[in-house]
Amino acid sequence: MNWISDVVRPRIKTLFKRETPENLWIKCPDTGQMVFHKEVEANHWVIPGSNHHLPITAVQRLKLMFDSGTWIDVPLPEVEPDPLKFRDSKRYVDRLREAKAKTGLQDAFKIGFGRVDGLPMTVAAQDVNFITGSLGTAAGEAFVRGAETAIDKRTPFVVFTASGGARMQEGVLSLMQMPRTTIAVRRLRQAKLPYIVVLTHPTTGGVTASYAMLGDVHLAEPGALIGFAGPRVIEQTIREKLPDGFQRAEYLKDHGMVDMVVSRPDMKATVARLSRLLMKAPPPEASAPEPVEPAGPIDTAA
Repeated sequence: MNWISDVVRPRIKTLFKRETPENLWIKCPDTGQMVFHKEVEANHWVIPGSNHHLPITAVQRLKLMFDSGTWIDVPLPEVEPDPLKFRDSKRYVDRLREAKAKTGLQDAFKIGFGRVDGLPMTVAAQDVNFITGSLGTAAGEAFVRGAETAIDKRTPFVVFTASGGARMQEGVLSLMQMPRTTIAVRRLRQAKLPYIVVLTHPTTGGVTASYAMLGDVHLAEPGALIGFAGPRVIEQTIREKLPDGFQRAEYLKDHGMVDMVVSRPDMKATVARLSRLLMKAPPPEASAPEPVEPAGPIDTAA
């Protein structure tokens, strides 16, 4: 036994060992570049250089949009959690319980009311971490409540979509949310209020076939996958190779399905500018200061 190498050196290594936080660096999925975590966070969770947009939660989305990162939560209606008593490899109620614990949300939507560049606005964000942001009865009710809040408060309604489609565990009840949300969008139009959709990665399935493609203006984040069926399913169906970038935000913009591709750091200013144009509101410097509403739940029944 060599006591110098087996005893002394390990002790020296332990004595001078430095603990490195696991989240100190972030690896870019596109280039493999290692980027300092704080730098990515300061850039709205976009990798500098490659412009790769990392996925963010619904709460992070609202913080980036609302002035000072504060808003009033719109209370969402309660629904029957498992109307079909569905079970596959595990019970649906267990999946819901795990998703709620993981995200801190009641379902796939988080909706807030506040000010965006000084303009009152209702903003809804889907969280893809909640059962892939799928559209079920709770998410459908949340969307309708968000539209009702916008109508009641006379504000634009801005929706950030992120979904894998309809929630299969709720069967036809999930599919019925497509016409219900479409009617809510029609009510916004009747009230002559802007409905702006921001398509984020991924937006697919029944969400794309309903409220995601009914906006007055369609924005998209760079590189976002947007479509009904996925590229792999389409290739297997038509037995042809799809073009490069098919169903990505830039491809859809070039083919007229998306109005603008906007990087996340510019999203707040772009949405505020479009909302002011559609509402015929004065620019921020010309508008008179308005009183800040007190924090607390919104009475949507008013």
